[in-house]
Order: sequence, then structure tokens, then C-alpha cells
Amino acid sequence: MSASPRLDTVLCGIRMAAPVLAASGTFAYGIEMDGLVDWPWVGGIIVKGLSREPMEGNPPPRLWETESGMMNAIGLQNIGVRAFVREKLPRLTALKVPVFANVFGSEVSDYAEVIRVLEAHEGIAGYELNVSCPNTRHGGVQFGADPALLGEVVAEARRCARRPLIVKLSPNVARIQPLAQAAESAGADAVSLINTIVALAIDARTRRPRIANGTGGLSGPAIKPVALRMVWEAARAVKIPVIGLGGIATGEDAAEFLIAGASAVEVGTASFFDPSSVSRVARELDRFLAVEHIGHVRDLVGTLDMGQSRK
Repeated sequence: MSASPRLDTVLCGIRMAAPVLAASGTFAYGIEMDGLVDWPWVGGIIVKGLSREPMEGNPPPRLWETESGMMNAIGLQNIGVRAFVREKLPRLTALKVPVFANVFGSEVSDYAEVIRVLEAHEGIAGYELNVSCPNTRHGGVQFGADPALLGEVVAEARRCARRPLIVKLSPNVARIQPLAQAAESAGADAVSLINTIVALAIDARTRRPRIANGTGGLSGPAIKPVALRMVWEAARAVKIPVIGLGGIATGEDAAEFLIAGASAVEVGTASFFDPSSVSRVARELDRFLAVEHIGHVRDLVGTLDMGQSRK
């Protein structure tokens, strides 16, 4: 049951209470947030990225607060897909919120194996592929930076998955349209964007990076204008739904992404300073619709007026 009929959403055939989801990597495995969010307002959870085997991640320091944002180099630390289905999934199912598994690997076969394990269990609504990972068979080139490699991993995931498949695109490319189109052509049901932007923070006194890994991924309000532009470009390039993320911290932020062409949004970095952000953003979006006399959230999608016909 939706908290507000204005927000009822169907994404890739999945009915959700709102077009607002918790982004992967910012909401742990979901169960840790029980008691902090108002679940009837949450459209879905995208869990922490899952790999074939457990990963310890990068050494600390792994986080740095920047002006209007945050950098991280966690290194995709996770318990591995088998431990996830054994220890986390049963408790996630009890939350009665659609759960999407974020999947990653360094080879196409890694993605396929993680999905095969998940396919054998109930309680997963769909998958989000993190393609910002280096393909070790192709010299470390990221899947998300090469349309051919992207198409290869999406096609293999599509062969393994009976559930909806979302592809999370990297912004660290010259043009987002060819990547979004490659994902669509290979069988993706939706694309989500943007992932973090590669960045560097320096301590001027020590003359060393603020993060042990050197570079890290920049997220938060600082990247929102870039994310909006890429969501707008991707939505014009493909027919499948686009899910927008990158600096969303308020209901009006969410509305901007929907106007740019997104069918749904993900809330990420905001959850670090306010763990209730995903449900709060949904509430604020509902209030925005009421104030603006908009009957349903779908009426916002793709309504951007670029003013190109004005003189």
C-alpha cells in the first residue's frame, strides 16, 4: 500500500510505493536501516554491491568530506553473494519493500555467477549492474567506458536473469548516449545514472592524498548539475526507463531529475548525514506535487522546457 497515491509507480513491471529508491553503497544491506526510515514511503532498496567472493575493500582512510559532497574509495567491500542470501536476504524480505541486488565483477563470468546464485532465491525484485569495474581480461578497461564491453556484460547478465535488469552507468566518459544505447540494445530493462565522478583531494601540508587509495569517487550535491545533464541526454537517447541519481537530498531535487526525463530516482550520499533521507525525500516530493497542483508524479517525467523555441 502506497503512502500517497500521487507517488504510486511501476518501474520495469515492479510496483513501488514511490519513485524514490535507496542507492547502492549508501544504505548498507538495507536491514541496518530498519527503524530509521519510514518504509511505506520507500520505493525500493538497492543493496550494497555484491561480488562472487567476499571482499575486504581498500585500506583507510576511505572517506573524505569535500565542499558540497563526499569522496569515497571503499573498494566495493562486501560479504559476498552467498553470505548475503544466507544472512541478509531473509530479513530483507520481511521489510516488504522491493529489493534490488547491485552486482559487480572484474570479468563477465563474475557478473553471471552472482546472478545465478541470486536467481535461486526468492525476495529479489531485480538487479542493478555496476559496470564501473575494470575488466581484467581487457587490460583494466572499465565495462562502463566501452560500449562493446558494456554490451557483452549486459547480454550475459540478460541470459542469466529472469528478473528486471538495470545498468548503472559511469559518468567518466565523453558521451553517455552510446553507453545507454549499448545497454538497451543488449537487453537492459532500465539504466541508472550517474555513478561517482573520479576525483582527487590533497592535504596541502603533508602533500599527500586525503584518501589512501589516491583518487576516489565524488558524490553528493556537487555533482548534481552533471547528473541532471547526463540523465536528460540518456532519456532522449533510449526508450527504456532512466533512473536518476547524483546529489539528490530533497524532494525538489528529485522533481528536477524527473523533469529531466528520469522515471525514478535514487538517494545516496544524503543518507550519510540523514539516514531517513530516502523516505523524507519521497514525502517532500509528494508535498511538491500537492503545492504545484500536479495530480501524479508521472506527469512530471520528461517535461523539461529548454526554451529552444523562444526568441
